Amino acid sequence: MATFVIEGGRQLSGEIIPQGAKNEALQVICATLLTPGKVTIHNIPDILDVNNLIILLGEMGVKIERSSHGTYSFQADNINLDYLQTEAFFKKSASLRGSVMLVGPLVARFGYALIPKPGGDKIGRRRLDTHFLGIQKLGADFQYDADRQAFEVKAEKLAGAYMLLDEASVTGTANILMASVLAEGETTIYNAACEPYLQQLTKMLLAMGAKINGLASNRLTVNGVEALHGCEHTVLPDMIEVGSFIGMAAMTRSCLRIKNVSYNDLGIIPDAFEKLGISLMRENDDVIVPAQDSYKIETFIDGSIMTIADAPWPGLTPDLLSVLLVVATQADGSVLIHQKMFESRLFFVDKLIDMGAQIILCDPHRATVIGSNRRYNLRAANMVSPDIRAGIALLIAAMSAEGISRIHNIDQIDRGYQNIDKRLNDIGANITRI
Repeated sequence: MATFVIEGGRQLSGEIIPQGAKNEALQVICATLLTPGKVTIHNIPDILDVNNLIILLGEMGVKIERSSHGTYSFQADNINLDYLQTEAFFKKSASLRGSVMLVGPLVARFGYALIPKPGGDKIGRRRLDTHFLGIQKLGADFQYDADRQAFEVKAEKLAGAYMLLDEASVTGTANILMASVLAEGETTIYNAACEPYLQQLTKMLLAMGAKINGLASNRLTVNGVEALHGCEHTVLPDMIEVGSFIGMAAMTRSCLRIKNVSYNDLGIIPDAFEKLGISLMRENDDVIVPAQDSYKIETFIDGSIMTIADAPWPGLTPDLLSVLLVVATQADGSVLIHQKMFESRLFFVDKLIDMGAQIILCDPHRATVIGSNRRYNLRAANMVSPDIRAGIALLIAAMSAEGISRIHNIDQIDRGYQNIDKRLNDIGANITRI
């Protein structure tokens, strides 16, 4: 198990380019199974979760070529469905949360899918009902094998249907959308997720010949086609990494330019950091975070304590609440962080409390942060990363703390952040990988 050793208290300077978006990459790579044609995707991040998915597709029979850094071509013209029955497939797909999005493309094109209960972060229950209920409405039959802990999905022919999703699940919407593009007739997906990455998947499917109306809305109408063809697609920069870099700059009192962020796709992320008192400037498509000795948390108009909560797009992504929480520990003022979607994601705050942060964990979903206004710097500590987003939040805390910190289980961070130690060292950090 690898470890980061971090010398805290160092200022960053210069510029950094965000990687391609992990969440989008997982979706569009799965979508390459929908066609025997060649699909070329640019700006794919070099991270564990994405690399493992690419390896998995290769072992299923997809022809994969890497033409340059971040650019891959995929051609799924000779898929070996027997591989789905192997122990190797079970082991790889069970450890990868994104593997659940293989179900839609496989059932749509081949009429069969087998998927183990997927793994991923330990951040609370992440149910799959939305995925399965939606694909069932299209005519698929789901059977759960308790001995193998796997779902077997069969369908002779999918047919369009009207559905109202019970939640605006991003991966659920993606899975259902990929299944419906080859279904016979019209499909209406209401209460669909409309995050930028889902919009990107929709644009890619349109480029492949799909017929979809309602881009960027919560109501998608799909008219199924007989076949899709190849295309070329570019992945957006990762908005979670952009937010993480904003938090790092604020906590380390650094001036940092974050390049090519696709600003219009950040939604209210800049506003969330500005509520904590962090100054941001936009220059073309870059975000500049000026060095700040202090930043003051806003209150509501009536003077009550600020609340920052996650919500489906265009609300605030839950993936950044851990970062916002850490940043608030050194602010002037108090804030309530309300993590609505995952009941275990705030449990990492005990590590921040050990570092000297003043945080009250109200319940599994809410934490009140009393900012110290830098009167009490965080102390170095030994920590274990429980998930991707808590891992980067702990790294930010360690970079601002006095002394030498260690973060174990950094494979969790590597799952979502590309060469993060090297990239941060290039702008002034001191992070050693052991």
